[in-house]
Amino acid sequence: MSSITASFRHAKPQQLAEALQNARHYTLSLFDCFAAAGFDTLARVPHIATINPPLWELGHTAWFAEWFILREAASSHPADAQRGSLLTRGDDWFDSNLVPHRSRWTLDLPSPGALKTYCHEVLDRTVDKLAREAGTDDALYPYRLVLAHEDMHGEAFLYSMQTLGVTAPAHLTRDEAMHSQPAQIAYPGGTVVLGGGQEGGFVFDNEKLAHPVYVAPFRIDAGLVSNAQFAEFVADGGYQNRQYWSAAGSAWLMRQERSSPRYWQRDGDQWRTVRFGRLSTLSPSEPVRHVCLFEAQAYCAWAQRRLPSEAEWEYAALSGQAGFRWGQLWEWTATPFEPYPGFAPDRYREYSQPWFMTHQVLRGASFATPSRFGSARFRNFFMPERDDIFCGFRTCAY
Repeated sequence: MSSITASFRHAKPQQLAEALQNARHYTLSLFDCFAAAGFDTLARVPHIATINPPLWELGHTAWFAEWFILREAASSHPADAQRGSLLTRGDDWFDSNLVPHRSRWTLDLPSPGALKTYCHEVLDRTVDKLAREAGTDDALYPYRLVLAHEDMHGEAFLYSMQTLGVTAPAHLTRDEAMHSQPAQIAYPGGTVVLGGGQEGGFVFDNEKLAHPVYVAPFRIDAGLVSNAQFAEFVADGGYQNRQYWSAAGSAWLMRQERSSPRYWQRDGDQWRTVRFGRLSTLSPSEPVRHVCLFEAQAYCAWAQRRLPSEAEWEYAALSGQAGFRWGQLWEWTATPFEPYPGFAPDRYREYSQPWFMTHQVLRGASFATPSRFGSARFRNFFMPERDDIFCGFRTCAY
């Protein structure tokens, strides 16, 4: 993650104002990277299921802030905004509930310059309104939600940059080599309280309600599986031996015709990889990235290990035991994305509920995640076949 800053979950008005300005500046700077590569218009962006057109994504992040803060919407339901948008057709263009993914390439959107002006106007009004807010959790909830939303879209911008081969800022292209650490850590297990809200502040709806969970004794890798370790699986015929693959994994493998992780390329006796459009030698000590859930599961079967459950991961991350290091990459877990007991959707109703039972939980953070966003309780979630995100995994055993 980037340099350590205070968590957005407890940020007060002045901290939030600075963070919102930082996030918007970052969003605009990443959009400029797309523009420099010629992807600032809808027509030039290929139709890919895992990305949004950058021009649409830019407008959507500002619209979301306007919706929940300036328009004081009680929820994400289209009828719940108290006033209209600064843009005549803002809702028709940028409400993700009203605009299906594929139709985002066919919209008659404003020019990049006009949308940048909109972004600045929404931010200025947001910061001005924030200065007059009380510092309570209820009053600051929409600001914290909007900040989290923009931070997540900032990372999604980087997924798109990797997918499209767009050059990223230099500090995001370095290798994330692992530090020396013990191979495995043993935990005695016991009853732990899983879920957010225990420390107050902002809580995502899928982190509620906090509830006790029994975790049996287990051993878990101190760090993530490295490129060198995964290369052993590849060299041993791991992609050809179907005994390591689940039925769903085998079906995915046949569709992909994959024999190594996404972006890996064989060059003589070494592996190379593509990072933001540039070919470089694969670092053996770096955590393997851009592997989907099925690849992680197959590796575990080959290694006679397993993925940790999200309860085991959270237990280890919050135990305080030295050696367990996280935050380099999002980590696949063995847990399907399901609601916690007592779940109810919050104001952003579509954040979690539509994705239960179809997505898989990932924990941690990545090098592209702002440090203010990182939390050992945060539940990320993606479809099992996603390998475009900055994800890896660690293994576990009883």
